[in-house]
Amino acid sequence: MSDIGDWFRSIPAITRYWFAATVAVPLVGKLGLISPAYFFLWPEAFLYRFQIWRPITATFYFPVGPGTGFLYLVNLYFLYQYSTRLETGAFDGRPADYLFMLLFNWICIVITGLAMDMQLLMIPLIMSVLYVWAQLNRDMIVSFWFGTRFKACYLPWVILGFNYIIGGSVINELIGNLVGHLYFFLMFRYPMDLGGRNFLSTPQFLLRNVSSAQDCGLRRGAGRKEPWSQRKLDPGSATSELCAEVRMTLHGWKALQEASYQDIKAQKDAFSFAGSSDRAVNRFCGSSSRVDLLCVCVCVCVCVCV
Repeated sequence: MSDIGDWFRSIPAITRYWFAATVAVPLVGKLGLISPAYFFLWPEAFLYRFQIWRPITATFYFPVGPGTGFLYLVNLYFLYQYSTRLETGAFDGRPADYLFMLLFNWICIVITGLAMDMQLLMIPLIMSVLYVWAQLNRDMIVSFWFGTRFKACYLPWVILGFNYIIGGSVINELIGNLVGHLYFFLMFRYPMDLGGRNFLSTPQFLLRNVSSAQDCGLRRGAGRKEPWSQRKLDPGSATSELCAEVRMTLHGWKALQEASYQDIKAQKDAFSFAGSSDRAVNRFCGSSSRVDLLCVCVCVCVCVCV
């Protein structure tokens, strides 16, 4: 038992509490200590009966049974694996920023769940975290079942198909990927790579309270780092630690945009386009910077229609 205890205490703090709640709440429902009917996110009960705990319990609860046990264990593994990697990797020393990311993703998922009558929110939140990790490590080669190897940027979509095969719902995984992409675009892609404003900022009360807990020993490991929300986002600064952490994960987009621009310029020189071709080149290069936002809008429309 001491080995299990040591392993559990070695998990980063936020992931440890999330993992423990995701194990404890389904166990309570399985043992019948509390009726599982109180754990689901039912819009009528939440909005009209003021059962305000349902968005929280729906995030941790999953009905474990003969037909769903394997799916639950697989997603529990994804939670432990990728939340730990993200908390000790890109968010190392920034627990307030990581907690803010979880809260932002959770609020978006709760709103979507109420609008689309999604009763369980565990898988979407896990997938949103996995998506952020995959984008921050998009060029890393990962291994999946049966020895398959591919870039990490494809992992969320591979898992979407995998969960569907073993009994999951495509909508849950799709919503998780969509919310994860929304956070990644607003926090990293838009302000750093496209030079836009920073729409997301970690609240001061999280910076104070979570940082204080870390200083008291809640979070062990590397020293505390300055939160992202308190740093100046300078896309052109090669020495900025923040840009250095994230820009390495975004060079693929930049290279693709530059290659596309050069290709169109070459065609223009070869065929001696008129002055309108200059506008076409500029429109193309400008539109490529809006691909992410367009993808978000398209996915929202698809999900709502489904």
